[in-house]
Amino acid sequence: MKSAKQHLSPNFIPLFLCLLLLNAGCATTANYKASAIDPYESFNRPVHKFNSKVDSYIAKPIADGYRKITPEFFQKGVNNFFNNLQDVTVILNDILQAKFKQSAQDAGRLTLNSTVGLGGLFDVASKAGLDKHNEDFGQTLAVWGLPQGSYLVLPFLGPSTFRELPGYVVDTASNPASYLGGFALPLASVNALNSRANAEGSLQFINEAALDPYVFMRESYLQWRNYQAADGQVKQDKALDDLENELLNDVGNEGKTPLQKPVAAIGAPNTVKVTKPATTAESSYEAAKRQFNTADSKLKALKLK
Repeated sequence: MKSAKQHLSPNFIPLFLCLLLLNAGCATTANYKASAIDPYESFNRPVHKFNSKVDSYIAKPIADGYRKITPEFFQKGVNNFFNNLQDVTVILNDILQAKFKQSAQDAGRLTLNSTVGLGGLFDVASKAGLDKHNEDFGQTLAVWGLPQGSYLVLPFLGPSTFRELPGYVVDTASNPASYLGGFALPLASVNALNSRANAEGSLQFINEAALDPYVFMRESYLQWRNYQAADGQVKQDKALDDLENELLNDVGNEGKTPLQKPVAAIGAPNTVKVTKPATTAESSYEAAKRQFNTADSKLKALKLK
């Protein structure tokens, strides 16, 4: 099974969310029943609301301050550092999924970034052709055939499923940061802060564009996890696929940024290539948002055919 290479540029996440919003509009009871996948909605919704409040009043202000006072190169170095630590978990799950060639590549990536890249602060491996992969124990359980289980929203942690719960334990145990004694908690806090700062554009898009942020978060999370577990081999309706291609071309032409299909929304294991990256996540968010009304009208016309 061919592995999907995931290069999440600033342009990618908001655009992926926009396309997922279109996909959600096409969902029918014939292929998706919310009650079946989300039987604990009466519990999940209040937890989702609680998490949103915590994010709005605590996490977001701190993340905004972090982004304002730290230079871009510092944020990039922090991101690279934690990605390098995560590669230990990736290698373990490569092996558990019998992806031995990929595990060798990821081991080479870890070695190169840990040495030449000064402990992972610099991602020299990607420049050497050793691309970043994302594997975790939740995906491993999916490969082993364990059903996804019901959707579950955890306090502070967010979206999950019953299949993902053991993954939190195994992935945490396999991360070297867990064994750094007194440094473990500060590192985990910095990692959470860095992740929240990176997600600002995406969360803003969800809150402003989705009619029901809870449903959108649920469907986007489940689609994304299914995509990862299947290594990108996800079938897509051809008519909607053509619409998504047109949307991507529109955004690319407006921002003069040629893009391929976003891997998570479509299912093709393509790499997102950017010749002129956007300066901020918000700018790409605005570009995607400007195209949404046009795409939505095209989608409605498509349904009427």
